[in-house]
Amino acid sequence: QVQLVESGGGLVQAGDSLRLSCAASGCTFSTYNMGWFRQAPEKEREFVAAIAWTGVTYYADSVKGRFTISRDNAKNMLYLPMNRLKPENTAVYYCAADSIGTGPYTLGSRQRYDLWGQGTQVTVSS
Repeated sequence: QVQLVESGGGLVQAGDSLRLSCAASGCTFSTYNMGWFRQAPEKEREFVAAIAWTGVTYYADSVKGRFTISRDNAKNMLYLPMNRLKPENTAVYYCAADSIGTGPYTLGSRQRYDLWGQGTQVTVSS
């Protein structure tokens, strides 16, 4: 049974940093494309960043230069260090895995991912 467990969220002030982590278990992590999404209250879940199994990375324009997605295949871990946080970054952040590896959707689309964590809350105060 595949499990994705996020951690690292919290309450910070604008301009601060946080590092989110996602621990994967029960899967061949190194072969999965992985992504981070977020959902603010009353908003759709939106793409933040993705990293393919090859190591190629993708980012939403709003986080480029501030967030960095990375993975450690030896530890089955996915990371998202977030710098210069803004109040509009407040959301529940979800780790997602694409275990199938193909399909009509890009890695920036939530429909591409078939496995999701439970989320971790990030709150940025002004």
